[in-house]
This record gives sequence, structure tokens and C-alpha cells, in this order.
Amino acid sequence: MRYPSASSASRALYERATHFLPGGNTRTTVYMKPYPLYVARGAGSRIWDVDGDERIDCINNFTAQIHGHAHPAINEAVRRQLELGTCFGLPTESEIDLAELLCARVRSVQAVRFTNSGTEAVMTAIKAARAFTGRPAVAKVEGAYHGSYDYAEVSLDPGPAQWGTVDPASIPYAQGTPEAVLHDVLVLPFNNPEAARRLILAQGDRLAAILVDPMPNRAGLVPATAEYIQALRLAADEIGAVLVFDEVITFRLGYGGAQSLWGVNADLTTFGKIIGGGFPVGAVGGRADIMAVFDPSGGKPVLPHGGTFSANPVSMRAGLAALQLLDHAAFSRLAAMGDRLRAGINAAFAQHGVAGQAVGAGSLLKVHFTTRAVVDYRSALPAPAEARALATFMLGLLNRGVFAASYGLMALSTPMSDVDIDHVIGAASDAIGDVARSC
Repeated sequence: MRYPSASSASRALYERATHFLPGGNTRTTVYMKPYPLYVARGAGSRIWDVDGDERIDCINNFTAQIHGHAHPAINEAVRRQLELGTCFGLPTESEIDLAELLCARVRSVQAVRFTNSGTEAVMTAIKAARAFTGRPAVAKVEGAYHGSYDYAEVSLDPGPAQWGTVDPASIPYAQGTPEAVLHDVLVLPFNNPEAARRLILAQGDRLAAILVDPMPNRAGLVPATAEYIQALRLAADEIGAVLVFDEVITFRLGYGGAQSLWGVNADLTTFGKIIGGGFPVGAVGGRADIMAVFDPSGGKPVLPHGGTFSANPVSMRAGLAALQLLDHAAFSRLAAMGDRLRAGINAAFAQHGVAGQAVGAGSLLKVHFTTRAVVDYRSALPAPAEARALATFMLGLLNRGVFAASYGLMALSTPMSDVDIDHVIGAASDAIGDVARSC
């Protein structure tokens, strides 16, 4: 069934949902006009909506499902745990196993604390940095998404009128953000090491943490330069701040995560998405001396931390199974598929004479309808004509059996085949043709 359709079962479900859910949904990110598609089931690289339409899933729950849907090994791990119980008011061996694996894979991680989401992981990392340093403020990159914690949301989507003339400003993302929050967030330009260093040193005695995603999705999904990451590392050392790597998404770039690719050690790292094998999860890991703020063994810890479902054994066992499947060969294959898909989409832009590019790395890519150099949030922000072209492109993909994020993000999965990649390239080429004809 072509989208949108007046007779769609998804449309009927959406109309029902609007009576009970604000805007008809619980996640802003899954909202679609005039109605979202409702999924009935998934298997491998495919999803089926409630109308029975089959699509290749190229977003995989916003990068979380690196093994696609209903992977047999993950399902078996979950089934075994379900028979033993789903959650307890006591720790289980499962959290030790997953923490041990994360420490083994990420060189900078010596201890781990689990949460229920990436948002919680970032919030907890910021609080840990404050507790460790005794300082109030945090630095973050303009346009970078780190979840829905007030401090992490600052300057997530400022418009050109809010950019100012020189340095990024602290702009609220959500209405009602307290002025005190804005005062305690320093906003950095991405991929500008000189400016970032200058701004950090100017507020050095206030900064508890420097928070960075080395390939921020909403800031364009372009990799940070080695010079930029090194500048943040050196500045953090110079002022005594905690360098926090947000690897909620980028941990899917390689066996040791993004840090292994950039050759830098963070002080704290946040995890989520793929480490839960399709179940709710988050984690903070890092240097033992910083992580000691959570330690309750001597009485009330410097930073108390709990959560009814944190480290629940279903998520732990599913995550352990998922990561064990991700060996070096799996990452190499994912990266090769990503390279081929980016190259195929870029070739299609050239073939149709449409300005555009596919950027990213590994199993992640993002489509921009511009040929200008995309280096940060501001250069990635689409002009109105570019936004219209992207909307036409995404609709074209959807109606050719490919599901991706509305803003052009794709995340590949291990069940994908060469035939799947060929299909996505063909659908993308045809959708770019739609854009060419609409101009």
C-alpha cells in the first residue's frame, strides 16, 4: 500500500491513538505526517507494518538493532532468562558479565554502572563529573544530541537567527528550560579545535565535563577530525575537567567503539542502544577513580544512583549475546556494506544531476541534499529547498520498500545481505530521480 493512504490500518490506529496519547505517540522521533506507520513484526533485516507491507529496515530503532529483528541467539538468551525471572531487588551475575565485556573492549573503561537508557547514561555521566570535580558547568557541541536531560539538550537546534556573530550561544531546546541551566552549559563549535580550546580555557575553573559525540548524528553525522578530538582531550587535561565520550550511537562503529578509531581515551564513556540487544539499556563507564563516586561500600556514596530496572537481567543477557556476535569480522562486514551504500547513493546523485551527498562511517550514513562541505551543525542545517528535497526522497524510499529516519539517517544491521544493499541503492536512485523531476 502506498503511503499515505486513506484506507491504511496505520491511519486508523493513529486516529485511535490521538485520543489517549499527546500527538498520538510516545516518542517524538517516530512521529510522521499525516500518520506514522505501525509495525506488526520484524525478522532479520525486514519489518512488516499492520497493512502487511514489507520494508528493509534501514533505521533499526534509531541505530539500536545492530542485529536486526528477532535474532535467534538473542531470543534464546532472553528465553533462558525469562524462565529464571525478569528483575529482582538484588544484583545478578548478568551485570557482572556485561560490565566485564565492556571493560575488556574499551581501553578507557575500568568500571561500569548501568542505567535504563542513553539519556540516563549521559545524565549520570554529567552528574558523576560534577561530583568528582566539584564544579557545576558542562561543555557540549552545538547541534549534538545527547538525550533529553536539560543540560544535554542545550543548543540542540538553534536557528540561524540565534547563531550570533562569533561563538555559539546557549539556546534552550525545550520551552521552560531554566536560565540557570543555560548559564551552566558552554556551547562549542564542532570541528573547530582553536575556537573550542579558547572557549574551554576561558571557563576552565567552572567546567566539570566536556561532552562530545565523535560523529554527532544531528550535527550532520560527519566524523570529528583527529585534531578536534585531541584538542578536547588536551584542554580537559589542562583544566582538570572530565572528558565524556557519548558512544550511545558510535559504539557500533567498531569492536572497541569510536575511541579505538580516534585513538583517544575518554575519562567517562556513555553507552546504550546496541549494548542491550534490543532491550532498554544504558551504561556509564570510565576511570576507576571517577567511577568511585558511585561506590556505596563505605556508606552514602558521593553520588547515589539507583533505578528499579537498571541492570535488569533480561537486558544484560540480551546485550551480552548481541555483543558476543559482534566480532571483528562482523564490524568489517558492516563497514564494507556502509561504504558500498554511501558510494552507491553518491553515484546516484551524480547520475541524476542532483546536488547531494551521503556521509558517515561504518554502518551509519546520512543523506544531505547539498554539495557544500558538511563539517558541523551549521553547514549541515538544510535550507528550505534542501528540506523539501529530503522529504521527497524519504517518501520515495518508503514507497519503494525502504524505511529510514525522516531526516536522512540510515543504520545497517548484520542480517542485511548484498541483495538488500542493492535494493536500497536502487530505491535511493529512484527516489533521487523523484527529486530531480520535482525541481
